[in-house]
Amino acid sequence: MPAHRPAEGGLLAPVLLILAIVVVATVDATTGPELHISAFMGIAPLVAALRCSYHRTLLVAVVYVVCLTYVDLLTVPDWAPASRVVGVFGAFLVGVFSLVLCRTRLEREALHARTTLVADTVQRAMLRELPLRAGPLEAYGFYVSAQEGARVGGDIYEAVDTPHGLRLMIGDVQGKGMPAIGAGLEVLASFREAAQYQESLEGVAGRMEQALTRYNARSAKEGADERFVTALLLEVRASGRARLLSCGHIPYYVVRNGIVQERSDGEGGLPLGLGGLSREPRRSVRIQHEPHDRVVLCTDGVTEARGGDGRFYPLAERLTAWVDLEPVELARTLRADLEHFTGGDLKDDATLLVVRRTPAERTAPAPARSAAA
Repeated sequence: MPAHRPAEGGLLAPVLLILAIVVVATVDATTGPELHISAFMGIAPLVAALRCSYHRTLLVAVVYVVCLTYVDLLTVPDWAPASRVVGVFGAFLVGVFSLVLCRTRLEREALHARTTLVADTVQRAMLRELPLRAGPLEAYGFYVSAQEGARVGGDIYEAVDTPHGLRLMIGDVQGKGMPAIGAGLEVLASFREAAQYQESLEGVAGRMEQALTRYNARSAKEGADERFVTALLLEVRASGRARLLSCGHIPYYVVRNGIVQERSDGEGGLPLGLGGLSREPRRSVRIQHEPHDRVVLCTDGVTEARGGDGRFYPLAERLTAWVDLEPVELARTLRADLEHFTGGDLKDDATLLVVRRTPAERTAPAPARSAAA
């Protein structure tokens, strides 16, 4: 990062610091020698080193050294020459130290910016930016990681257009942090691959289960905890038929003709990673789907978010109140309301998707007939 990078506070911080140094030095020079307060202004270059660019820190340090040198040499007549030299040398050391501190801070900020850029690029590759589009399917929404500074966490989602129809998945990995991200990546990559080749949602879920089982086996060998993932898989065929498979996920909502319905189709299936605990195979269910339906999927980070009074976030109530909003506006409004409801203190990753089929394009006007015709 260049040393002349603009200061965080603009010109205000260095101007105020220089003004404070000049005022204190002037007061010190016009009062008796028993009052020597300029030395305390050594904090000014240090503050500049923490807030300003290198050049502006240099300017503050130079002003400080000049002012303190003037006071020590001309306004303290009772000082011995050795004391004057020590005072001037001390001011010089403070100025040099502030410049070294500023340079170190800027280098660390540059390193942090590069690291953040790399991490951000990797995380974007893991989890696509919203809105998602797959064929005529659109999914608007939001994703908020509970881990500070992270773009992704334990929630995953994806929508793909496959030879077997439009397929969408939302999932919630047990736990938070890097182990949850690793398990989520395994499941997400497996879904992207299996959705293209597996004829049924059961087959897709089976591949996701296998991927997570392998991940858990590696984690166990390394002494890490095993993870499970709740997931909801949705499929819409070209014929309009829709199927859904729940792997221990929370219910979803359907907005149809202005009415919000909470649906728990397929409820009772075990989460991914725990399928071996039951001999019953997973089974998808056929759901009624109409072209103008909007489907709202979310993770429990939304429905179990608590307000200041301990209440859970009333998602169904909010959907009913804002049922007339377009999906993009609905998602934006819900995110702002969730942050306000929790005071910005989310305890878990929160993901919400508002899914709809792309509105049919308007019929193009027929070309005008020629005069000869």
